[in-house]
Amino acid sequence: MMTDEHPVAPAFVDTSVVVRYLIQDIPDQTEQARQIIEEHPRLLVTAVTIAETSFVLARHYNVPRDVVVDSLIALLQRVNIRVHQLDIDIVIQALMLCRPSGRVSFADAMLWASARSAGDGSIVYTFDRRFPPIGITVLSEFPEQA
Repeated sequence: MMTDEHPVAPAFVDTSVVVRYLIQDIPDQTEQARQIIEEHPRLLVTAVTIAETSFVLARHYNVPRDVVVDSLIALLQRVNIRVHQLDIDIVIQALMLCRPSGRVSFADAMLWASARSAGDGSIVYTFDRRFPPIGITVLSEFPEQA
């Protein structure tokens, strides 16, 4: 039983729990995932969990990209869920960058969200010419080493 004197510690949710919750393909695990996600008062997901979940849904379950994005956004908008160390609104913006096409990978979107959440002036070094430059500095030409 929870009391005000003993606040509930944050709990992290693994990709396997998120996938079971969204796919609902293994009844006992689906029910356990539902209980965790819908009943725990304070859950955290990481950028890695979001990227890995999107990969599993798209590649292993053939879930269309727009459905993956919409499902993850709905999950992240639950009142008891936060994204660890990232601004949730920026994470949702990052997911929306993935929605229209395969141009922005989910992993790149989470890196973009990390850079945006870090604050103004953030730089991402990449050789990927498709990396989204919105609100950050993206450099693909690197300074010469002395």
